[in-house]
Amino acid sequence: MLVRFAGLGLGAATLTTVAAASGNSNVDVLTSSPDVSSFMAEPVTPLSTLVKDKDDMKVKMEMLIMKIQADFCRALENEEDPSKKFIVDRWTRAEGGGGVTCVIQNGKTFEKAGVNVSVVHGILPVDAVRQMKARGKELIGKELPFFAAGISSVIHPSNPHVPTVHFNYRYFEVTQENGEKMWWFGGGTDLTPYYFVEEDVRHFHSTLKNACDQHDAGYYPKFKKWCDEYFLVSHRNECRGVGGIFFDDFEMHSQEDCFKFVKSCAESVIPSYVPLVKKHRNDPYTSAERDWQLLRRGRYVEFNLVYDRGTKFGLYTPGARIESILMSLPVYAKWEYMHSPSDGTPEAKLTEILKNPKEWI
Repeated sequence: MLVRFAGLGLGAATLTTVAAASGNSNVDVLTSSPDVSSFMAEPVTPLSTLVKDKDDMKVKMEMLIMKIQADFCRALENEEDPSKKFIVDRWTRAEGGGGVTCVIQNGKTFEKAGVNVSVVHGILPVDAVRQMKARGKELIGKELPFFAAGISSVIHPSNPHVPTVHFNYRYFEVTQENGEKMWWFGGGTDLTPYYFVEEDVRHFHSTLKNACDQHDAGYYPKFKKWCDEYFLVSHRNECRGVGGIFFDDFEMHSQEDCFKFVKSCAESVIPSYVPLVKKHRNDPYTSAERDWQLLRRGRYVEFNLVYDRGTKFGLYTPGARIESILMSLPVYAKWEYMHSPSDGTPEAKLTEILKNPKEWI
């Protein structure tokens, strides 16, 4: 079902991958309903529940990610040909919950831009529980009730001089067999340029650092290092991009304090990235530069399909929506046998940086 509501639009793919076919609206009309008219589509949760449980973290997270999705989609549309708007696909999941997928494809500025929200619940399957335990979660039980809400986005621009950006922010709750409820947040934002412009990278990192510093001066260096380590394409011995921030299992403070930090990070996406789109979207480029962009996209695909934690989680989840799992992949990518850029070229400079992550600010 493709909709424009009110005239409007898991690990990276961890949450947006857990989906199923579209269904009917579940919105209840209430005089005290929150204003959702600016969202890209109806919220997943019935408005009666959003009102009744407005102080519940599940509701607060859903309202945040619906707003972030709408704000980011409109910011991107402002950089696109006026005739090109996001297709909005609102779906429901038979096992519980649903989401809103927004995509522009083959635009003038964006070859593919996807901004996905999911709000899902149900029973964690054995493989997903095993994966969480493998990274240190003390979960009691084999198949556990869960709730997950998050936003995930990957933007693949048309112009090789505009970098790709990825971000995702998510919230999890799991109820164990003994009735104990566990919760945590995760997420991050990272940049993948095809041509290195130091000023752009410093702007990107500075914006993320400012968002982190509002809460704790130690967050940015910690989560920047984690990002460099997580997005390592180890079989290539290089990073996917020039990093950003990444964190998971974030529960070290009160639920509200964690939420406020995630909110600041999510709100920093537009000021960190859109100025780079404005700056470079009309830059001239050659066919050789286009080929390099496609080769680098191949490396992006390798990471997402081989290593990404969210992709694996989605594939383990019943009712997984393949279109949402693969939303992060570009329309076009390229592989060449034993390709290596020539010494002294801009392509070689980028490759050296990807093999040796550094501090940008």
